[in-house]
Amino acid sequence: MSEHLMIDRRSFREAMSRLGAAVNIITTAADEGDIGFTASAVCSVTDDPPTLLVCMNRNNRYNAAFKAAGKLCVNVLSHEQEALSALFAGGDMPMAERFAQTSWTRLATGAPVLEAAVASFDCRIDQITEVGTHSVLFCAVAAIRLGSANSGLIYHGRAYHKISGADAA
Repeated sequence: MSEHLMIDRRSFREAMSRLGAAVNIITTAADEGDIGFTASAVCSVTDDPPTLLVCMNRNNRYNAAFKAAGKLCVNVLSHEQEALSALFAGGDMPMAERFAQTSWTRLATGAPVLEAAVASFDCRIDQITEVGTHSVLFCAVAAIRLGSANSGLIYHGRAYHKISGADAA
C-alpha cells in the first residue's frame, strides 16, 4: 500500500534545482510553422526500441501544437549555445525570428534539427501521459545526428554550467 507524503512544492522545487540536467531545445514542425522550447526534463527510457521522454508544461502555449504534430526533435546544446537556450525559454520574440538566429536542417520526421547541436534525436511521439502540471511525451527515435561532443550545457542550481570532456577526466 502506497503512502502519500505531504511534500510542499517549494521544498520539492528546491531539491529539483540541485539535480543537474542537460539543456535541450525541443522543436517541431507544426501547422503554424516551426516552434520550439527549452527543456531540461528529458531522459532516456530504453534503447530497445530507442525511446526517450520529454516533459512539457501543460500551460505551454505550444503544448497542443506539439501533440497535434506527433513529432519532435530533442536538440542537445553545447555551452556555446546558452544564449540560444534563453531565446527559446520564453519571451515575446516570434518563433520565426528565434529560428532565424541559427542554422537548422531536417531528418526523418521533418522536425527542425539544430545543425550545431551536440546531438539531435528526431522522434515520433508514441504516447502521451498527463501527470499533474506536465504532459510526458514518450518518443520513438527515428533518426540521430551527432555533432561535436567537446562540451555540453547543464542547468543546475538555477544557473547554466559548462561541462566538457576534460571535466570528466
